Amino acid sequence: MPLQSKFDIIIVGSGAAGLSAALHLPTSLKIAILAKTPGEQHSSYWAQGGISAVLEPEDSIDQHTLDTIEAGAGLCDASVVEFCAAAGRQNIEWLADLGMPFSRDRQDVSSSGFHLTREGGHSRRRVVHAADATGKALQQTLEAHALERNNIRIFNQHVAIDLINKQHKCAGLYAFNRKSQRVDVFRARKIILATGGASKVYLYTSNPDGSTGDGIAMAWRAGCRVANMEFIQFHPTCLYHPEAKSFLITEAIRGEGGKLLLPDGERFMPRFDERAELAPRDIVARAIDHEMKRLGIDCVYLDISHKSRAFIKSHFPTIYKRCLDFDIDITKQSIPVVPAAHYTCGGVMVDMNGRTDLENLYAVGEVAYSGLHGANRMASNSLLECLVFSQAAAANITAEIDTTTALPALERWDESKVTDSDEDIVVAHNWDELRRFMWDYVGIVRTNKRLERALHRADLLKSEINEYYGNYKVSPDLLELRNLVVVAELIIRSALMRKESRGLHFTLDYPESSDKFLAPTILDPSQLKKIPAKLASI
Repeated sequence: MPLQSKFDIIIVGSGAAGLSAALHLPTSLKIAILAKTPGEQHSSYWAQGGISAVLEPEDSIDQHTLDTIEAGAGLCDASVVEFCAAAGRQNIEWLADLGMPFSRDRQDVSSSGFHLTREGGHSRRRVVHAADATGKALQQTLEAHALERNNIRIFNQHVAIDLINKQHKCAGLYAFNRKSQRVDVFRARKIILATGGASKVYLYTSNPDGSTGDGIAMAWRAGCRVANMEFIQFHPTCLYHPEAKSFLITEAIRGEGGKLLLPDGERFMPRFDERAELAPRDIVARAIDHEMKRLGIDCVYLDISHKSRAFIKSHFPTIYKRCLDFDIDITKQSIPVVPAAHYTCGGVMVDMNGRTDLENLYAVGEVAYSGLHGANRMASNSLLECLVFSQAAAANITAEIDTTTALPALERWDESKVTDSDEDIVVAHNWDELRRFMWDYVGIVRTNKRLERALHRADLLKSEINEYYGNYKVSPDLLELRNLVVVAELIIRSALMRKESRGLHFTLDYPESSDKFLAPTILDPSQLKKIPAKLASI
């Protein structure tokens, strides 16, 4: 029989944002965490660089705020940026108290006791890290503490399907149980979306397979507004190798003096920006894309071999070992790199407590649009956002939750009118087609014609997918595809609405920025009638 459970809090997602929220909530609350994939398949697990925080006397919250706003190209919410920057130290200290193994044991540690590195967009060294595997250390630390809590139950292999809206309040959700092959019903007083981003909508991405925009799509279908979906960050440097699956090469390599080179050894970034390799990611990614297209080359190269072997192996052990798997010795050779879709700067609109438009529903981490990142995310601000907004959401829930009222009854999942699929090839084909046209038409450089072609294809795919969804029993691949096509249309529609180039959104039809667009791009499901018919297809 399908499970029907009730909890005080349901957290959808078991990455850094979800686990942090769970640990900040009181132990008196009954908490369920729905984990679609194991911990090592979360984006936060693969974060290499670190967490930005103001820890040194020569740095300041004002400077961190200014750096973030500059990287965000005029679209950051200054109050949110200052809020996050001010909370950095407290969250680093919280993690240190949990036993997070930050790098401290080198001679060049800062006065705070942490080794700090510098990444693109930062004017100071303020990135706290655990060698070059910060995300892994963070995920393992948080998981260990969550498993010790008697009030937290983790439901592994559960894929969320849709939120349940009762009288304009979020009352629970449906989730597909991979083990039982049934759909379970979860009731709760509060729901937190911590599902991560949507970079799997692109053919080439640094993200794991589960980054399929589930939370964004579910919140949109439930009536929540989304914002700034056109701003997809392409990480400039992912390992270029047919067997590497776009393994990320941390920006910290450039922060420690790594140079980007053409195949003939020429350094090219100074031609594009005075900050050269330390320019924000949007500038570096476009520069690489330009050089690859100009020269017809498959990749460019990142070189750190001028540093000592001991320095490289101690600072970047994970990258050193991974590259050796592909016969690349980074102490002697340059690393072949290409851009790949990396981070979703937009998402479900939230306030500074993580609250969405739907009562009882919160969103934290990459799934959310908080106003922190603007038109481009500055390096290592993502894990900071996870921590700060998870703490804020937990504090708000703790202050507001009423555990005395009865939870409303919810209907069981009805699959009486569907059958087992005998056309799984449709899902596989549509999945591939969607990611390919998003890469070709809605990538680093865009045009109106490309976007219109992409929108037409997305509309056709959506019709096919919805028909398939209505006739056959659900599967994880179908659920993810259903969410991806929603996210794809949101990205395309947002990009068509922004008739300028700013940050991560660059279009050849409007190559300059315009003061007319100094505001977030907001899409509201309730306002679809006001959108031209060809854009109102979600």
